[in-house]
Amino acid sequence: MKSCWIVTKDHKAVLEWRDIPVPQPKDGEIVMKVRASAMNRGELVVGGAVHGGPEKLGGNEAAGEISAVGAGVTQFKIGDKVFGRVRGGFAEYATAPAHQILPLPTCLTFEQAASIPVSFITAYEMIYPPYGKLKAGEWLLITGASAGAGAACIQIAKMLGAKTIGTSGSAAKLEKLKAIGLDVAINTRKPDFSAKVKEVTGGKGVDLAVNLVGGTVFAECLKSLARKGRVAVVGYVDGALTAEIDLSAVHTNRFEIFGISNAKISAEERKAAMAGFARDVMPAIVDGRIVPLVDRVFEFADMQAAKDCMESSAMVGKIVVRVG
Repeated sequence: MKSCWIVTKDHKAVLEWRDIPVPQPKDGEIVMKVRASAMNRGELVVGGAVHGGPEKLGGNEAAGEISAVGAGVTQFKIGDKVFGRVRGGFAEYATAPAHQILPLPTCLTFEQAASIPVSFITAYEMIYPPYGKLKAGEWLLITGASAGAGAACIQIAKMLGAKTIGTSGSAAKLEKLKAIGLDVAINTRKPDFSAKVKEVTGGKGVDLAVNLVGGTVFAECLKSLARKGRVAVVGYVDGALTAEIDLSAVHTNRFEIFGISNAKISAEERKAAMAGFARDVMPAIVDGRIVPLVDRVFEFADMQAAKDCMESSAMVGKIVVRVG
């Protein structure tokens, strides 16, 4: 089968096409005939997505049809249309533990479904207990809000009845985010937004901040928090892995700082996150309250163009690749 690998060369992540055998399912696994997959920035960061290794078959999420099931899998059968977190979605066939797969709702296309798993489950873990604990009426700040996880945060927060503030260096991107529910847009790439955040929240600050940018805005996120505020560390597109922390502010205001990453996640943690997402968020996707934000769709042969688009940060929401 045709497959696309992410390979580290000269400290850069590059794509390589390879012909490899169609995978076979192990116990508790399914094999999916991939119809669509999606790009994720983390996969393209050398030392991050490649997870310290020299190469990997790309694609962490996909939608398609079940082509084979392993021993012990009873909830799916061959031919079922499904989506979820997979291994090797940048290929004609991909494998996944059955507990990472969900039935494809009739309201979604393969492309829409493929855009959901990584960004929405990451957003779910940031927003729901035991971490973000966002409630109706509270304020959520998202820095770098146009990313896939940022758009998902806006949509989940709106479903919960929370209010959102998003930052972006592009006014055009912020306008697109307003269309899916962003309440307050701050057009900036600089760490200069806390005063505006305090102003729009009546001096209180936000209850939860999701930092998708990195170290350059971390201190400003802390300045934007209300008492007992929480801040999630999710990405560092700015390349800044260190930040100044006002320990006095953390101490006196009882701030909580946490990270959300799949790099060292256990199988049980993956299973619990998917089950929670299916229970708490999928109903809103099925009934149309949440519609996944797909920025553009590339054909499988145009993987390099999709990668270039991701690395240029040109998108609002997700970049999807149509495979089958």
